[in-house]
Amino acid sequence: MPSNTPDYDLEETIELTTTEQVRAISDPLRNTVLSLLHERAATVGELAAAVERPRSTVAHHVSVLAEAGLLRVVRTRKVRAIDERYYGRTARMFYVGLGHQKAGGPLPPDFNDFETAAKESAPAHGLGQLRQFIRRARISEEQAAAFWERIEQVVQEFDRLPRSGGTVHGFAVGVYPIPDHPVLPLPPEGDGAS
Repeated sequence: MPSNTPDYDLEETIELTTTEQVRAISDPLRNTVLSLLHERAATVGELAAAVERPRSTVAHHVSVLAEAGLLRVVRTRKVRAIDERYYGRTARMFYVGLGHQKAGGPLPPDFNDFETAAKESAPAHGLGQLRQFIRRARISEEQAAAFWERIEQVVQEFDRLPRSGGTVHGFAVGVYPIPDHPVLPLPPEGDGAS
């Protein structure tokens, strides 16, 4: 039976407030490392083997994530008189804070999860294995924010699923304004529409 994930304690969410933190999660390899650590703590060697990259390259990226406060050593073990470090995330979910964005904090040009999801999902689409939908609704900003809070609960549920099986599945969600989308005029008063 799969165990709860990950196998170490961590915060639920951490708001990213610095440019250093935002840059750290914007790198594809670092993002993959963070994704792998949703399952369990891992050593640099285990991470390097999983991503098929040199250990020195992965060690550099782990160091960047740790310096940004996104990873930490969660345990160690002695291996031939040397302490082997196991790294874990500091939170299940990281998000770029509105304060950072309103202060003009730069987002990297490729910082768009939907671009990543589009690239990752292309093979599944070709095989008829992509579960997807897109909907649009004219709603207030308050309604969008309330709906997003419910979506965050589903994301947290997805993050907690026990890891099993041999295939990684992606899950992408978003709520975003579409300023140039056509809008029907409000119905005239008294026509019975609500």
